[in-house]
Amino acid sequence: MASTRARSSERPGTPPRSQAREALGARLSGPPSRPAARPRRRFGLLRFGFLAAIWGLIAASVVLIALAWDLPRPESALATTRRPSTMLLASDGKLLATNGDLYGETLRLRDMPAHLPAAFIAIEDRRFRDHWGIDPIGLARAVHANFSSGRVVQGGSTLTQQLAKNLFLTPERSLKRKAQEAMLAFWLEQRFSKDELLEIYLNRVYLGAGTYGVDAAARLYFGVSARRLTPGQAAVLGGLPKAPSRINPRVNQAAAMTRGMEVLTAMTETGALTATQALQAAENIRFTVAPSRDAGWFADWAQDGMAGRAPASADLVLRTTLDPVLQAAAEARIDAILAGPGAPGGQSPCYAKPRLARKYLTGGAERG
Repeated sequence: MASTRARSSERPGTPPRSQAREALGARLSGPPSRPAARPRRRFGLLRFGFLAAIWGLIAASVVLIALAWDLPRPESALATTRRPSTMLLASDGKLLATNGDLYGETLRLRDMPAHLPAAFIAIEDRRFRDHWGIDPIGLARAVHANFSSGRVVQGGSTLTQQLAKNLFLTPERSLKRKAQEAMLAFWLEQRFSKDELLEIYLNRVYLGAGTYGVDAAARLYFGVSARRLTPGQAAVLGGLPKAPSRINPRVNQAAAMTRGMEVLTAMTETGALTATQALQAAENIRFTVAPSRDAGWFADWAQDGMAGRAPASADLVLRTTLDPVLQAAAEARIDAILAGPGAPGGQSPCYAKPRLARKYLTGGAERG
């Protein structure tokens, strides 16, 4: 009777309690195959990442080989060739004309006044002592400044990159050249100390009018050695790498002065000068007088006569017989003749002392 009641109390189709517990446990535990799928998925991701890293490394190696394939040998950094220079001096020793690549005395950093390297660092690369060849912070600042102004107002190249370009590369503008410039900048930073890099840069940088290095530029523009440059003169030289052919004092003194003021302002911002020192430096900037117009005719005549008499591969400094006083008087007289009524056209007469050392010479009015 009791068993009959127990069976009658269970509803038809209802599983026993043990079966219900097993079904509940199966639902809670889920399918038995799921735990095995997760390790397989993880292994697949690791395998994909490993293969991607290998192919990325191969691609980077190919790019580096392509960039380095036509790079010059960095070991030639201090043995670059140049055109021999010729300097013609007047009879009183003043510069008359130049030809070729002009290099002055090679100076060590300790031989230069402190404000000379400070001028270049202030305007060209304030973080020179802190970066490793490329300055991401300076590059980002230049991009922001150029984007804000809508034109290129600031460059992002470091002094080391400029040195790499000057020593090894052409002026070509391309992504490949910029990448090669960065590679060479890394090499230079590993090979030389910061002081050595600064010395090489200051002795090799092109500063306009055929001058390479601060000493040659100091002698041409100011008539002094780079050892004796004032802060204002150093600021003018520091501003020339931006556009040496357009703003050097022989081409545009006003532009050179304006750029020098910008460098002096930068030097006060970096602490190289006080505001008072910068104002005094700006007031004391003086340039040497450029050779006279017709001195070019005399220089051409002198160099033509020198052909074959001097070594073609040597730097020359020649003192000529030109008398600046007589030259100025002759130029003034010819200008008066050409400006008067019935002035002849074309070439003006050439005056010289016959059969003696030539003291002055005037040429065509069109020569500038």
